[in-house]
Amino acid sequence: MARIKIELPESLPFSTEIPLYVEHMNHGNHLDNARLLSLVSEARVRWLKSMGYGELNIEGLGIIVADAALQYLSEAFHGETMVVEIGADDFNKYGCDVVWRMRDKASGRDVARGKHGIVFFDYDVRKIAPAPEGFRRHFPSA
Repeated sequence: MARIKIELPESLPFSTEIPLYVEHMNHGNHLDNARLLSLVSEARVRWLKSMGYGELNIEGLGIIVADAALQYLSEAFHGETMVVEIGADDFNKYGCDVVWRMRDKASGRDVARGKHGIVFFDYDVRKIAPAPEGFRRHFPSA
């Protein structure tokens, strides 16, 4: 089976720090894979908030995560602080990829990288909607 290899843009414009708590660990005493996705979701909320948005209000629309891919690069442990960097890439009519990298703050060690494909959604009519121009303007390559 081919392994996932995620290529990221050279620069990711937003970063946030998230400490790892005991509840983030699994029976192997390292970061649990399900908790990793939760941490990245928290970082995505912070990223959107930095632009004045929320997951249910981006220029009047919400978002839905349509797919996700991630690549583990090393273990992460209780007490470490992760730096999660985020950006947007590969825009299409209805959405884009939210791309991210997670590193240990103290050592700079890469822990994981990934992308979430998002589509914009009009919750009033329960249908996908074109990516808002106001959101696209935050990303010169869009």
